[in-house]
Amino acid sequence: MMYQAVDKSKSETAPVKAASKSARQQFLPWWGWLLLGIFSLVLLLLTALGVIALSAKESVQAFQVQASDTANKAKEAYDLFKAQDLEGMKGKLAETRASFDNTKILYEDLRSPLTLLGYKQYYLDGQELLAAADEGLNLGDRVIEIMEPAAEMLGFTAEDKSEDGTTEDRVKKLLDLLQIIGPQMDEVIVDLENIGSHVAKIDSSNYPDKVGDLFGAKFVLKRMGRADLADVKLHDNIENVQNTVAQSIVTLKEYRPILDKIPEMAGATGKRMKYLVLFQNNNELRPTGGFLTAYAVIYVEDGKVTPEKSDDIYELDKKFKKKAAIPEKLGKYLTTEKYWNLRDMNVDPDFKRSMDTFLENYQEVPGEPQDIDGIIAIDTQVLTGLIDVLGPIKVEGYGEFSTEPDEKYGAPQIVIALSEIITRPTPYIREDRKGILGPMMKGMLEKVYSAGKEQFPQLFSVLLDAINGRHVQAYFLNDDLQQSAEMINIAGRMEPAAAGEDFLAIVDANLGGAKSNLFIDYNVEQTITVPENGMLDKRVVINYVNSRPGDNCNLEAGLLCLNATNNDWFRIYLPAGSKLTSARGFKGEPEVYEENGFTVIDGFFALNPNSTAKVDLEYSVPYTNETDYVLNIWQQGGLRPVKHLMDVNDNQEEIEVKGDVVYKAKF
Repeated sequence: MMYQAVDKSKSETAPVKAASKSARQQFLPWWGWLLLGIFSLVLLLLTALGVIALSAKESVQAFQVQASDTANKAKEAYDLFKAQDLEGMKGKLAETRASFDNTKILYEDLRSPLTLLGYKQYYLDGQELLAAADEGLNLGDRVIEIMEPAAEMLGFTAEDKSEDGTTEDRVKKLLDLLQIIGPQMDEVIVDLENIGSHVAKIDSSNYPDKVGDLFGAKFVLKRMGRADLADVKLHDNIENVQNTVAQSIVTLKEYRPILDKIPEMAGATGKRMKYLVLFQNNNELRPTGGFLTAYAVIYVEDGKVTPEKSDDIYELDKKFKKKAAIPEKLGKYLTTEKYWNLRDMNVDPDFKRSMDTFLENYQEVPGEPQDIDGIIAIDTQVLTGLIDVLGPIKVEGYGEFSTEPDEKYGAPQIVIALSEIITRPTPYIREDRKGILGPMMKGMLEKVYSAGKEQFPQLFSVLLDAINGRHVQAYFLNDDLQQSAEMINIAGRMEPAAAGEDFLAIVDANLGGAKSNLFIDYNVEQTITVPENGMLDKRVVINYVNSRPGDNCNLEAGLLCLNATNNDWFRIYLPAGSKLTSARGFKGEPEVYEENGFTVIDGFFALNPNSTAKVDLEYSVPYTNETDYVLNIWQQGGLRPVKHLMDVNDNQEEIEVKGDVVYKAKF
């Protein structure tokens, strides 16, 4: 049983605990394991060829020792890459090249015996693989050259050639570098294509499943003291490297244009960008990640953010005069509202579709700007992540905010303090209740820009983690920018899985449960059986737990109300054509319908404070692959990590989902 988690960039990186990597290690991760894979295959294939050349024992042994040394040095270089030691990796690559040159010389000694034994094609395959490895080393040198100017900023230890400066200086420098890196990435693609042209010439069908299946291999390997190599897969490893190279080329070609768009998004190409910022309170969960609590209008130029205005979302709704009918599905559960307010328009879990609706209506509000370039949504996780790096911030008129646990609630002090300021009822009219968000944003930005160079890698990591966890989402009016945002998975899109794959998205909406999501967690149990007759039977159980007693939410009491009964509008999105066979845990019968390429199960349940709730579903999914199970898990924005217990044909494992993942297992 195995699984791998794949983000929407199609990179083979895993944003789950079982295979965790830091955000900085995910930066250009493909190059490290690609080079390691090529050199591992060099050692494997060429050792196999050496086994065939039984009549050249001394040449074989000398070659095997040298090839092992080269592969070991390549692995050491990869380990230094993972440790983010760019200078160390640079030196180790030089050692790898020197060892590799000797490997190529010794390989020439195998030409005659292999040819005489009738294995000339195997020898030629070895030459192609050596040529691919040579190109791989060239690629390594080029990647280091590209990364060196920004290595220290991205958290890689290297000789710091940059001058001391603030984060603001470094953001500007990084944006300038991105505009230079684009053309250099074109050369990286050429290097990869050269590697691909060599490995593609190897016909994997000429090779047995395992090294030991070669004629006489087990006997010779035993005499060489390498009997462990007999069970190593040969045919599959050749195909894996070929597929990896091909996929890397496709991925880089898809992502290459994004390098040109990021500076434009950040206002670094001559046009100052204007964005509407929405603050989503993920402690009051809504489909896109949280209740739309407040908003701001900002300018971004050369990566520097300047707030123009900010206000409470309720103040915005006061100016919204359109009497829009509340959607039937929302109105069925949100019975406190007669009309559809702007604050409730993020009902579609797909961020773009929700923002299409929000923007269309926002532009009808008198006095609001009509020339915004896009919408950026952030939640409390972003605030706490920044303060973890920068330390407490002071906001004049409101006090100091930190991430120290609140004594009563256990949550970060800033989260509780904001709730105290924003939501606690008072016996008097409190002006500008949510006006704190503007001054807080200003104070935080000032602290970010004045941060020293040693904090930049941490800030960069916070940003990448926020993007991966859908705590930051972006929407652009420019089609090219929007497409780029979707490519780097910051656009919050929810698209159907590829044909023949399973899909699961659990979407909760807290309707009137105060900030109870502060204290709610859930886990998922999935049971999957082998498909029959084109359908796969599944059982999905979602266990919700509210871990804290309720608060006194009587308005007359004037107390802070955070934990109340969570009236949960629950939707689960499945592949189109799925059939529900059983549903338990809802108030009433859930509705089933088709929407945007999905089958949706739509229902309602209540979760009281200090209690549990369970949604138990059984359904079937169109699925024909009886060998491999592939499940796309789409993670709702604003969530803490969610544990999934996967049971595929009675084989169990637990994974921790922190963002969109692809789970793979064998039936």
